[in-house]
Amino acid sequence: MAKEHVDLYNAAYAGYADSVHDVVRRETYGEDIGQTSWITSGEYDRVLPLLNLSAASHVLEVASGSGGPALYMARATGARVTGIDIEESGIANSTTLAERAGLGDRVRFQLGNADTPLVFADNSFDAVICMDALNHLVERALVFREWHRVLRPGGRAMFTDPCAITGPVTNEELALRSSIGTYLFVPPGVNETLIDQAGLRPVLREDASESCALVAARWRDARAQHREALERVEGAGRFDGLQRFLDAVHRLTRERRLSRILYVVEK
Repeated sequence: MAKEHVDLYNAAYAGYADSVHDVVRRETYGEDIGQTSWITSGEYDRVLPLLNLSAASHVLEVASGSGGPALYMARATGARVTGIDIEESGIANSTTLAERAGLGDRVRFQLGNADTPLVFADNSFDAVICMDALNHLVERALVFREWHRVLRPGGRAMFTDPCAITGPVTNEELALRSSIGTYLFVPPGVNETLIDQAGLRPVLREDASESCALVAARWRDARAQHREALERVEGAGRFDGLQRFLDAVHRLTRERRLSRILYVVEK
């Protein structure tokens, strides 16, 4: 039976400053950098050096979400960051955070649909980053071609696909895993073929499922601890829907029936 979509991202960005969401983020991630994904600050610190960023670099973040990770990246590397996201509430929250942090001159956000041709000129960026959002991009061949186009020669793209099909999954489990929006599930080899066809050279491919399974469990459990406060904000139906979603992410990823794969590629 098909599941109705449950609002995660738009509601999370609109309610970013709510005290209960602040507590849940800290209990989920330990160090809260404003993410609404499966990445921890420790993983971010480990993988960011792979992009070879400096104060002279300009980074495009695809699906920039709340804006927190872009600000973290700018502070850690000194790079300029342009973030695009399809959610207006995410752009509003991100812009507010950048201004409050005094980083509005180096970190900017704008509405953009990464499943369509990007508005940026050829060779505009030293790096592209897209953490835990590739699964929402269904025009995958176009996406990789656009990343190649906007990257400067030698520039790198880093991204994760948390929905690689690596085991048996039922239609009901796929419905739960995709209950928060549009999803594209692919088996191993599809991304690799499209990366090659786009003219990008593989630098790194690794299984990064452990972080996803861990974060999903912590997020689910932190929300359960604050059920009453969250239900006042979200309503009982959305609360329960998100709990089922997080439980499905944890179970499927822990069992490696769906895997989270980290890629680094180069133009």
